[in-house]
Amino acid sequence: MRLTTLALILTAMALAAFYLGRSRAAAIGGGPGKARLLHSLPKYYGYYTAMWCVLPGLVLLLAWTALSDTVITGRVIEALPDSLRNQPEAQLGLTLNDIRNLAAGQMVDEARRPEFAVAADLYNNLRTASQRLLSGLIIAVSFLGFALAWWRLQPKFRARNHVELAIKAALIAASLVAILTTLGILLSVTFEAIRFFRQVPFDDFLFGLTWSPQMAIRADQVGSSGAFGAVPLFVGTLLISAIALIVAVPIGLMIAIYLSEYARPAVRRVLKPLLEVLAGIPTVVYGYFAALTMAPVIRQWGDSLGLDVASESALGAGLVMGIMIIPFVSSLSDDVINAVPQAMRDGSYALGATRSETIKRVILRAALPGIVGGVLLAASRAIGETMIVVMAAGLSANLTANPLESVTTVTVQIVTLLVGDQEFDSPKTLAAFALGLVLFVVTLILNIIALQVVRRYREQYD
Repeated sequence: MRLTTLALILTAMALAAFYLGRSRAAAIGGGPGKARLLHSLPKYYGYYTAMWCVLPGLVLLLAWTALSDTVITGRVIEALPDSLRNQPEAQLGLTLNDIRNLAAGQMVDEARRPEFAVAADLYNNLRTASQRLLSGLIIAVSFLGFALAWWRLQPKFRARNHVELAIKAALIAASLVAILTTLGILLSVTFEAIRFFRQVPFDDFLFGLTWSPQMAIRADQVGSSGAFGAVPLFVGTLLISAIALIVAVPIGLMIAIYLSEYARPAVRRVLKPLLEVLAGIPTVVYGYFAALTMAPVIRQWGDSLGLDVASESALGAGLVMGIMIIPFVSSLSDDVINAVPQAMRDGSYALGATRSETIKRVILRAALPGIVGGVLLAASRAIGETMIVVMAAGLSANLTANPLESVTTVTVQIVTLLVGDQEFDSPKTLAAFALGLVLFVVTLILNIIALQVVRRYREQYD
C-alpha cells in the first residue's frame, strides 16, 4: 500500500474516531446538547479519541521508515555472492546503488546486469512485503489506540487536559526542531572551520589583505599555498550592503509613511500590493537587470564625467539590491506605523502639532522598534544575496572602497568554493565553512544590537 493511500486511510479513521468519541461523550453526558456530567466539552473527547487513533500509527510509520531500508539492505547484502559481499565499503556502496537502480527500472551496466538481477528482485520483494506488513500494523495499532481511548471515555475523564498537554508537547517538539537544527548547523560549520584554522592561521584569515584560495596541483607551482586573507570579502560585502541600505531604507520608509499617513484607502489598496510584487521577483531577474541595464547606464554616466567605471561594479549591484529590498522595509514599516495607537496621533494634534511634526516626533519614535526590525531584515537579505553580486559585481576580491570597481562578497565566495567536485581536506574547500562561521557571528552580533535598540525604545514608548 502506498504512503498516500495509507495517509488517506489514517485521515478517514481519525475523522471517524472524532465523531464517534464526541457522540459517546454526548451520550454519557446526558444526551445531545447537554454536558452537565462531563468534565470537558464533547469535542475534546472527540479530539482525544482521534489523537489516540492517529498518533500510534504515525510513530510506527516514522520508526519503520527510518529502519526498514537498513534492514532490507542488510538482507540484500547477505544474499550477495562472496565476491560482491566482501568488497571494500566504497565499492559495496556503488554495488548497492546499481541494485537499487535496477530495482527501480533504471539502466545499469549490461555486463553486470545478470549479477544484480537476483538481488534486485529480492530488494523489490522485500520492499513490497515491508509495505504490506507496515500497512497492516499501522491499521491494527490505530484500532488498538482507538479502543484504548474509547474505553477511557468516562464523564469525569479530563479529556481537555490531555488534549492540551498533547498540543503543548507538539509545540515544544516543534521548538526543539528549530533549536536543534540551528545547533546542528552551527556545530557542523564550526567543526569544519576548526579544521581550516588548523591549516591557516586565524589572524591571517581574519586580517589578511589578499584572497586567492586557488590551490596548485604541484608544490612547485606559483601560489601553491594559496592566500586566505578575507578582508577584501568583508569590505566588498559591507560596501554592497551599505549601498543597498542607503537606497532601500529612505525610500522604503518614505513609502511606508505615505501609504499609512497620506494615501487615500483606494490608493493604498492599489499601491501596496504592487509594491510587494517586487519581493516576489526572483533574484536572478534582478541580476539580469543589473548586468544588462544598470551596469551600462553606470558606465555611460561615468564616461560622461570622465570616471573609470568597471564593467562589473559594486554600485550597480548595490543599487539593484536596494531596489530588491525596498518592499522588506516599506511593508514592515507600514504595518508598524499603522499599529501605533490613534490616541497618540490625536493627543499630538490636540497639542497643536502639525501632521509632519506628529509623524517625526510621535509616530516614528513610537514605531522605531518595528522599523529597526524591518531594516535588520533588509540588511540580512542584502548580506546574504548572491545572484545579483555574481552577475553585476563579479568575482574579483579587490580591497577597495570605490563603488565603481569590481568587488565580491562572502556569500559569492562560499558558493564558488563549494561548486563542483571538491576535496574536503583542502583549505580551499574548508575556507567556505570559515567564511560561513564569520558570517554567522556577524549576523548574531547585529541581531543582539538590534534587540538592545528595540528593548530600549519599547520600554520608553509602550
